[in-house]
Amino acid sequence: MNALKNKVRSYTIPQQIKEKGFYPYFNPIESAQDTEVVVAGKKILMFGSNSYLGLTNHPKIKEAAINAIYKYGTGCAGSRFLNGTIDLHLQLEKALAAFVGKEDAIVFSTGFQANLGAVSALTGRNDFILIDELNHASIIDGCRLSFSKIIKYKHNNIDSLENELKYLPNDKIKLIVVDGVFSMEGDIAKLREIVKVAKKYSASVMVDEAHSIGVMGKNGSGIASHYGLTNNVDLIMGTFSKSLASVGGFIAADFETINYLKHNSRSLIFSASISPANAASALAALEVMKNEPERIEKLWENTHYAMRRLRDYGFDIGKTETPIIPIFIRDDIKTFTLAKMLLDDGVFVNAIVSPAVRSDASLIRFSLMATHSIKQIETAIKKIHAAAIKLDILINQQEFEEINMFI
Repeated sequence: MNALKNKVRSYTIPQQIKEKGFYPYFNPIESAQDTEVVVAGKKILMFGSNSYLGLTNHPKIKEAAINAIYKYGTGCAGSRFLNGTIDLHLQLEKALAAFVGKEDAIVFSTGFQANLGAVSALTGRNDFILIDELNHASIIDGCRLSFSKIIKYKHNNIDSLENELKYLPNDKIKLIVVDGVFSMEGDIAKLREIVKVAKKYSASVMVDEAHSIGVMGKNGSGIASHYGLTNNVDLIMGTFSKSLASVGGFIAADFETINYLKHNSRSLIFSASISPANAASALAALEVMKNEPERIEKLWENTHYAMRRLRDYGFDIGKTETPIIPIFIRDDIKTFTLAKMLLDDGVFVNAIVSPAVRSDASLIRFSLMATHSIKQIETAIKKIHAAAIKLDILINQQEFEEINMFI
């Protein structure tokens, strides 16, 4: 047996979990992503989706996608660099740049590709990229492809960031890349402090707005807008697969930066462009966000209600500040078990274990949508509480009070 065959055949962790009946991944959904979905013919409450504004089934967005297919067909048959650019892509880029307050934007085939392509292209072997230790995997992979010196600083710790920056040479590129909202923990980057320390040491700042677009800022335009720091941030990254009800990603920046990425980003140049339907869906979603601001208001109403009820029941939800609510279990087997119990009881949540999080930080990721009703949220939380009691995973009252002292 060759080395590759030996490696893949010895990887049996998923099979072991399946044998125990706890495997929570790749569940086929038989309906649209909505507050209720159908799994194995059964209606399930969906609390594992990134569709924060609940737009994936919006009639105007579906109509826009259908019309785009009629006009352009189902694909572009090439990369943006060569034959794969259509006028719809350019319209979308112009709209995105205006939306986040930058001069220009470039659309990638996925959000992962956007981070990969921008981070890997902007710095070289003698430059430095500084990243929060809890940044998304796409940022980490982009750093690796850059061949730059990668420096991780402690999560949301500005002293740790500054301690790294102050020893770096002035004549080299220093790029700070950070998630605006951290995708597992739900907390927000300390962007004011990051921008301040970046200016002090002549560093550039790139913000991943994947989980903050549609959630925070003017018309849902993200963390940079929320803090009034759009002009102080060099690059803004976003994705279409969350609030924008599609697939794709983008980088927004000044004209010179976008021009550089257009001609140097490998994940742009060597990937097929997003389909006409995807581009049309994202454009339509931007319009819906502007015309229906009540969706963001409802999302936050749902978020605050869910946070309060989960804390009332004694769950450890960490320092989340957003519709991403981690329910910390801190035990992989119990996390898998809880997710399976909930699915059987009609609630879909995400089981998150290492390496996505630290081995002592396994959690259930409970995500809110604007379209959830209070009744749906209450039903789901009561079912989570009932399952948690059976598994003995609730923190005791003293631990609960100690945690809340720091929130």
